Amino acid sequence: MSSAKRRKRLGSLFVNGALLIIILIWTIPTLGIFISSFRVRNDITTSGWWSILPHREWQATETIDPRAEGLDPTEVMVIAGVTGTFEEFRNGVTSPDGKRITWIGNRRIGMVEVQEQVWTVSWNFTLDNYRQVLGGQSFEFTRPDGTVEVVPGDNMTRAFLNSLAVTIPSTVIPILIAAFAAYAFAWMSFPGRKWMFILVVAMLVVPLQIALVPLLRDYRALQINGTFLAIWLAHTGFGLALATYLLFNYISTLPRETLESAFIDGASHFTVFTRLVLPLSVPALASFAIFQFLWVWNDYLVALIFLGGNPEFELVTQRMAAIVGSRGSEWHLLTAGAFVSMVLPLAVFFGLQRYFVRGMMAGSVKG
Repeated sequence: MSSAKRRKRLGSLFVNGALLIIILIWTIPTLGIFISSFRVRNDITTSGWWSILPHREWQATETIDPRAEGLDPTEVMVIAGVTGTFEEFRNGVTSPDGKRITWIGNRRIGMVEVQEQVWTVSWNFTLDNYRQVLGGQSFEFTRPDGTVEVVPGDNMTRAFLNSLAVTIPSTVIPILIAAFAAYAFAWMSFPGRKWMFILVVAMLVVPLQIALVPLLRDYRALQINGTFLAIWLAHTGFGLALATYLLFNYISTLPRETLESAFIDGASHFTVFTRLVLPLSVPALASFAIFQFLWVWNDYLVALIFLGGNPEFELVTQRMAAIVGSRGSEWHLLTAGAFVSMVLPLAVFFGLQRYFVRGMMAGSVKG
């Protein structure tokens, strides 16, 4: 008996440990982006985000002028009791007492630093990155050599609002249409119901890429290409098949007695759908809302094709791609922009995650 309990305890410990490792693997990069988005430009280029944790680092405690000491970089030199060549001092020579002597610069105008390892942290945080990304403000950046560079900002506010204008309707519209369709497939009898449902399920395996060119031609003929209406219709069509399938699995498992009682009392299908089915289907609706919202928010291909490169309708994904192309080395702006684009999807997921498991298990068992 004790052996079985021990095996059960070990199994539970193994599973929980594996889950903890997976959570850490997924969380650490997000944490790194979040911390880097608040760090100043020079700190990001010279050290990793983990430098905010206590660590040992070489810091200069004394500066020696080679010219004042009469040192000749072309020969073997003795500096602070340590002998070495110019190349060795450039790489850093450690003295017997644990100090490091390093030649900074070139042979002609270089300086020598005596460094010691000390415990330190890098907590030089700023909100300027977010002001540049969200407000488009320009900032002056002072380089280590003293020169001043004016860095223009990237205004993502319009792109953020455009993404909201695209994502919210593209999530709500397919949910409403699919809920009506799922109710009809589950509780209404009409000719060809089974074949129509099979057709809906078969559309799940059709890649959306093959529909982009025909849709683009139709949109041009209707003169709606490059508008929000075009991308709303596209995302609605691409998401309807999965939404109908998920909601059907849930709605078909609702208690038959409850719906039949409503029909006996004289309720119409519309009344039953709005008063009973929709309130009881909240877990399934929330589950699909998470999928659809994340997919539309992170979409780049559909937005690029149907909205084009018009800055007036630019979305967050397009704005981030433009920032990567123009500021590929400015990580303080890239990380701030990346975290701005992550905040809303994370809020939606955590706000609806309590319904997620229940919605995904919809229709898996009956009882």
